[in-house]
Amino acid sequence: MHRAMAILERELRRFRRSPALIIMSLIFPIIQLIVLGYAFGGQVRNLKLGIVDHDHRVPAVKLRELCLAITANARTFETIEYSDSGQALTDLRNGRINGVLTIPPEFSERVVDGSEPRVALVEDNTDGFVASAMVGSVTAMIAGYSQPAVKTARISGQPRLDVVEVYPYVPYIQYLLPGSTVMSIFMMVMIGGGIIFIDDKARGLHEGYLVTPITKLELITGFNLSGTIKAVMAGTVLMTLGSIIAGIPNPFEPMRLFRVFVVIVIASLALVSMMFLLMVRVSDPLLPRAIFGVLNTLLFFPSGAVYPQQAFPAWMQVIAKVDPFTYIVHALKSLLLKNTGFVAISFDLTYLIIFAAVAMTAATLLFKRTL
Repeated sequence: MHRAMAILERELRRFRRSPALIIMSLIFPIIQLIVLGYAFGGQVRNLKLGIVDHDHRVPAVKLRELCLAITANARTFETIEYSDSGQALTDLRNGRINGVLTIPPEFSERVVDGSEPRVALVEDNTDGFVASAMVGSVTAMIAGYSQPAVKTARISGQPRLDVVEVYPYVPYIQYLLPGSTVMSIFMMVMIGGGIIFIDDKARGLHEGYLVTPITKLELITGFNLSGTIKAVMAGTVLMTLGSIIAGIPNPFEPMRLFRVFVVIVIASLALVSMMFLLMVRVSDPLLPRAIFGVLNTLLFFPSGAVYPQQAFPAWMQVIAKVDPFTYIVHALKSLLLKNTGFVAISFDLTYLIIFAAVAMTAATLLFKRTL
């Protein structure tokens, strides 16, 4: 028992010398509970609904007022006025809005005549949760259109809603593929980059680098490029096999493959740069394991990979705004599920490039050349 107690004492002393590890172990379950609790099942709100009114008469104005009432109360969607249907559909395909409600020129006449007035809702159905919320809200609004405000007032003719899906049916496995690809890249960044980096420091292997004339920038650049290549390989393999398994249409189209590869390269560089920024001053080999669990929860679930961000509370949407996962997932969803071009993901790529540059610069400045 004395020898067993000696081992026990040694391990407890070693654990006590890592306050960061203790804190991670205690607060991680709480963080996981909070993030996961709000990441699933929330009410989808603040969607973007474009309205194209070709009528502009009283019945059409009433319909637009009902949309504004939903914006002010239920807040399921916010309305954006368009004069051109083509521009509205372009914004829909590029992800700037979630749906387009079109009021045809003959809407008012059909309402007065009672001859089945129709409006069309063109929706982005690549996100089933968002599409369901949009259709449900607009359907309820149309159903209440002809309900009289008082018993003596009534507009004849119940409008009918025609729902138009822009894209073919998207199975949930296809919806999850971008998030799974990001997780594959992230795991390779942490295991093949961050953990190996800390283990090498713990074993003293970095001392060989530190006695050479190599600069800090060259050292960090070499580490980043090595981690990026590993992450690109992991992301490319999963994206290729996952596209086949999930049934992505035309997965080997040359231009789509090129765009996806560009996103994977930039995403890998951004995540590797972030990892080195977090690990540059870490020396405890146990700490990266704990950080991995925390980052997995804090970055993956708020990104919108498994549930739309419009259902998150305000504080969680703030995390999503700065989370690099958010922009990687959005870019991959746009390319895989919508087959868009670089225009639709230009902001995502710009953010990731700036993020990588800032993280790499900060990691270089924080790196210490001491044995």
